[in-house]
Amino acid sequence: MLNRYGVLVGVLCLSLSSAVFAVAGGEAQGHFKAIAAGQVDQIMHGYADDAHFEWVGGPLNGSYAGTEKIREVWMKFAKANAPLSVTVKNLEENANPAGETVTANVEFKGKNVIKVRYVLTYRGGKLVNEIWQIDPKLSGY
Repeated sequence: MLNRYGVLVGVLCLSLSSAVFAVAGGEAQGHFKAIAAGQVDQIMHGYADDAHFEWVGGPLNGSYAGTEKIREVWMKFAKANAPLSVTVKNLEENANPAGETVTANVEFKGKNVIKVRYVLTYRGGKLVNEIWQIDPKLSGY
């Protein structure tokens, strides 16, 4: 009898993880599109209040904590770059009951081409950690 319940719990957890998977990936895709469009309010939509953002490389290089500081960075970026086209490759999602991680290679094109290795961490459906790693040698584009 216990084995049946164990299997049932396992199946339910797998189903929940799959559902969470689709949510995090969809959120990430929307996040990338909002960045390309320069829609700062939409970019900020999914952040937790105490989110952390690591921007590695380029003129905005730095570490930013909290939505106020993160909004300032996105406003500077949007003002200098938007609108952009965006291409997302190698998007991968990983999930467990504690949270979800999305990684992707993202290319933004406008006045400049910006190749980014992206890592997003979601907990409770909110974006809690973001890494924007500028990588001019990122391949596949």
